[in-house]
Amino acid sequence: MISPVLFPLLAACGYAVFGWRAATAWLGALAAAGQLGAAVTLAVATTGQPRTALSGLLRADALSAFMLIVIGVVALLAMLASPSYLAADLAARRTGPRATRRYGILTQAFVAAMALAVLAASLGVLWVAVEATTILTAFLVGSRRTRQAVEAAWKYVVICSVGIALALLGIVLTHYAASHAGLPPAGRLDWAVLARDAADLDPGVMRIAVALLVLGFGTKAGLAPMHAWLPDAYGQTPAPVSALMSGVLLSVAFYAILRVKVIADIALGPGFIRTLLLIAALASLAVSAALLLAQRDYIRMLAYSSIEHMGLVALGAAIGTRLAMAAVLLHVLGHGLGKSVLFLSSGHIQQAVGSSKISAVTGLASRAPLLAGAFGLGLLALLGMPPFSLFASEIGIARAGFTAGLGWAVAVALALTLVIGAGLLSGGRRMLLGPLPPGGTVPLAPPADGAIRLARSAAVPLVAGLLACAALGVAGGPLRHLLETAATMAGATP
Repeated sequence: MISPVLFPLLAACGYAVFGWRAATAWLGALAAAGQLGAAVTLAVATTGQPRTALSGLLRADALSAFMLIVIGVVALLAMLASPSYLAADLAARRTGPRATRRYGILTQAFVAAMALAVLAASLGVLWVAVEATTILTAFLVGSRRTRQAVEAAWKYVVICSVGIALALLGIVLTHYAASHAGLPPAGRLDWAVLARDAADLDPGVMRIAVALLVLGFGTKAGLAPMHAWLPDAYGQTPAPVSALMSGVLLSVAFYAILRVKVIADIALGPGFIRTLLLIAALASLAVSAALLLAQRDYIRMLAYSSIEHMGLVALGAAIGTRLAMAAVLLHVLGHGLGKSVLFLSSGHIQQAVGSSKISAVTGLASRAPLLAGAFGLGLLALLGMPPFSLFASEIGIARAGFTAGLGWAVAVALALTLVIGAGLLSGGRRMLLGPLPPGGTVPLAPPADGAIRLARSAAVPLVAGLLACAALGVAGGPLRHLLETAATMAGATP
């Protein structure tokens, strides 16, 4: 059960000892593949009964196993893309051997921390793991050591640390309520024990604790109003790390909210946290819609899209029915696949063009057909177009909302989603089909034809991510039982 944490830690040790070189460049991908295999095995083993390890410090159930699959899939795509991405940076002298060694160690430790977060049996251990992801990724955000990168890293650390501090205060209050309810000392932060005895917890204390926990972990999940770190951090982080942060870190933080929701629904009734999540969901969608309409930077455009999709996830969790929660989990996996493809594509585009401005990338369809195809299909996936899985998950959330009597919230969300879609399509159209920039200057390609070359090894994760997202939308049958069981563990109501 601890293998999903051990695989990336072993890879991190390998990079620490041998550095990043030709013989070790694929170590991260091997670790991610091993982690994904362990997650699938764990999913099969835990669909019937949760399992514990390390004297109860770690616990795996269907929800944990599903999140481990999401981590493994996104990590595999990011690690497959890392060798070609770092090779291009080394060739252009934007980085050096020491930086690549540090990249290998930090990314693997980051993946291990996320795996630990979803396996934690205690809210305290979960908090420690989420805080570890902040520390590790802060060094990756500032890895370029430019003024903009350092500013983005500090902004990320300050805002996320404030959020995590609020979550810590919420955990302290939860421990206080548990101790006054007579829970055994060993189980006062155990989320399974808290869920079992939540009816005995003091409602007044728990209202404050739940509000702090949702706001704190919501900060790390990129939910409004604590979302401001997200676009700056993504703009300065290496593309494979941005794929990890957007594709899975946000979802891991929201996983913590799902665990809190199970406790809050019993202690306070479903209405309290539903209200909090609805406010966060609609605020996130409104912020994303307002900032996407006139966006001129394609990486920031993708960052604001991440806020939108976490808003949709929060909306589905607020609805809370079995259909809604299963759709939320499917959305988490589909978003991880689609956003990974987009951030990896944008990283190659930025390396070739030397800018993240949309105006510098116009005419991409004629300059780099494969890269343009991956980016364009990734945008369609994010917009919820069939056959991609986000189409099925968004339909599921909408259906569940109308059935549960929250049609007004779904209608508002759909209207904001249309505005967001218009902004994404406008930026994507200019990038893919706009006129070539004056002179067709492309620093890393032959200036004679202005073409952007993409290595075959760089194309593999892009194509694989799109195919997986489409296959999941067409035939999600193998995951159906796992999704339903995980939705039950997330507190879904009939």
